[in-house]
Amino acid sequence: MNKRYQVVGIGNAMVDILSHVSDAFLAENDIEKGIMQLVNTDQASALYRKLGPAKEISGGSAANTIAGLAALGARTAYVGKIKDDQLGAIFAHDIRAQDAVYDMELAPADHADETGRCTVMVTPDGERSMHTYLGVSEHLGPDDIDVAMMADTDWIYLEGYRFDGPLSHDAFAKAIAACRGAGGKVSLTLSDPFCVERHRDAFRNMIRDHVDLLFCNHHEMMSMYQMDDLDAAIGAAARECETVVCTVGDQGAYAVQNGRREHAEAVPTKIVDATGAGDLFASGFLYGLTGGFDLLNAAQMGCVAASEVISHIGARPEADLLEEFRTHGLLK
Repeated sequence: MNKRYQVVGIGNAMVDILSHVSDAFLAENDIEKGIMQLVNTDQASALYRKLGPAKEISGGSAANTIAGLAALGARTAYVGKIKDDQLGAIFAHDIRAQDAVYDMELAPADHADETGRCTVMVTPDGERSMHTYLGVSEHLGPDDIDVAMMADTDWIYLEGYRFDGPLSHDAFAKAIAACRGAGGKVSLTLSDPFCVERHRDAFRNMIRDHVDLLFCNHHEMMSMYQMDDLDAAIGAAARECETVVCTVGDQGAYAVQNGRREHAEAVPTKIVDATGAGDLFASGFLYGLTGGFDLLNAAQMGCVAASEVISHIGARPEADLLEEFRTHGLLK
């Protein structure tokens, strides 16, 4: 019997706020140009009030992946914590508008933290300076995991960034137990080399014991296995995990499954905004995998989806990805 969901994502729930600012604005607000900086509630709120016109786009790494899958017609749901506030309403509306199920209980309006956001300030030279505020998304815990939902999906997709939360390890463990106990499978994205540095041992244990599909880029792969040789690192990962997929920027992606290795070429694209490239690669790959396509086709779908999202501002697809797949001969 088919399960209700093909993929359920678990991770941060964030809103990206994109605003054009002057260099003087950065100086006046002590913002270091070109740097990503974590900020607290007061800092995030104060900066938001000072910004001029801004474009607000729902984000969050795993949420971007689920939005991409939902846009492709996959049966999806998302688990990420938001607050009953303006940005929380934007996030919930956007992901539901893609036809992904989002049924999270909101943190109350009087909660000390707000909905997470990444404020992206673009100066006239195109440089991006970011303030990231995790907000209530940081407090995702076991009580937020719906066991019935986890048991009713083919795959769960876990976001490595969320490993920084105090209760998130327990939330992931609960989701994994429910999913695998019902015959489902587990995928994990490593998210960031610094995230790997912080949680290497926990990630390694999870990969060996519970993960069926590992997503990463070449920096994360070499950091995870502490190797300077990418091929050797991929080989080490493949000995621990059934399917390993590693993106390598403009060189495309490598995919290994049960000893079979494939290389998918990148799609030449003018990069407007690289945000979300890995997220949408995972969308394309999971669409191919859950749709019964072979390993190489799935990896090629990932490369096509990634190329679409880097061609414009924002980490959610704007073009019809199914049509993109057809254009590249991956669908009839």
